[in-house]
Amino acid sequence: METTTGEEGNKEREKSKEKKNLIKIPSYQEVFGTTSTSSSHNPSPPPPAPATSFSQAFSFIKSSEFYSPPPQPPPPPPPETTPRETGADVSSSERQASSSNRAILVSHRQKGNPLLKHIRNVRWIFADVVCDYLISQSTCALYLSLRYHLLHPDYLYFRIRELQKNFKLRIILCHVDVEDVIKPLQEVTKTSLLHDCTLVCAWSLEECGRYLETMKVYENKPADLIREQPDADYLSRLKYALTSIRHVNKTDVLTLGSSFGSLSQIMDSSMEELARCPGIGEKKVKRLYDTFHEPFKRVLSRPNIVIPDTPDREKNKNEGELKSSSKENETESSKSKKDLSVKSALSAAFEKYNERVQSKGKNKITEMNEAFKDDEGNI
Repeated sequence: METTTGEEGNKEREKSKEKKNLIKIPSYQEVFGTTSTSSSHNPSPPPPAPATSFSQAFSFIKSSEFYSPPPQPPPPPPPETTPRETGADVSSSERQASSSNRAILVSHRQKGNPLLKHIRNVRWIFADVVCDYLISQSTCALYLSLRYHLLHPDYLYFRIRELQKNFKLRIILCHVDVEDVIKPLQEVTKTSLLHDCTLVCAWSLEECGRYLETMKVYENKPADLIREQPDADYLSRLKYALTSIRHVNKTDVLTLGSSFGSLSQIMDSSMEELARCPGIGEKKVKRLYDTFHEPFKRVLSRPNIVIPDTPDREKNKNEGELKSSSKENETESSKSKKDLSVKSALSAAFEKYNERVQSKGKNKITEMNEAFKDDEGNI
């Protein structure tokens, strides 16, 4: 009996230990049944409202020992000291300085010009400038219509004189809007050349606007953008060099490159060796050989420079020509007179000589006859 009671006591102790280790989970009826019965006697407080934000949901972490506050942000930089703006507007010079790098400055003289409607891809603003269009600090443009030039031929000269030498590049944007363009274009070209200006001709307002836009966009671009950029490999450079010779095409370059291997060997080859290459005839051989063996610097005779004469010089030149022609006529007439006098003198001398010879011959004949008669009488 004692043993059985001891075993039962041990089992109860083991069960009590297992119960301590297990977590009891209440059932659905226990939870909601007790709440329903207890709510009739003692109403429980309402459940807490759900968190509306992430910071509220995890706000309890700040009270734990693992939380450390974030570092403080650096202090903001002090505000820049700028002069206080007054009620007056900014002056026109300050506006020009701020917008000159981004826009074309247009003179007030160009108000009402339909050309401004066609400048769309670049900003432009009116400003007090000497030229018509200020593209950059060193580039300016003057607009000229040939129809207006025919009415006011001195306008371009006075406008160029106002520019003086403040710009490195002075452009004359000439709008060709007349049918007979030979004479007015000659005058505009002569004026631009004499005053070191660049003449750009356009046949429509759209083209004029496109020229101004292009000049503004490419004002700070290098000149390498419009140059041809050949490939870096040897064959492409060989093609670029040899195709500059007339009648030599890319196929001929490939043939020469495969036959000789390099440009130096092609230049050192003879005409017979060049003629052996297929597809290269006599003309190409001669051109290649002459190109490689001609002197690099040609010696040309100095051309006679014709200086245009002014009206006064032309008058003096004409008078000198008349005097020289009169002198030449006088010398020719004197020569002719001298020639005639010499001829007449010679002819007279020959006639006298003939007369003397004839008279002497007659005298001899008469003497001989007389002597012969005397001899016959003596006989």
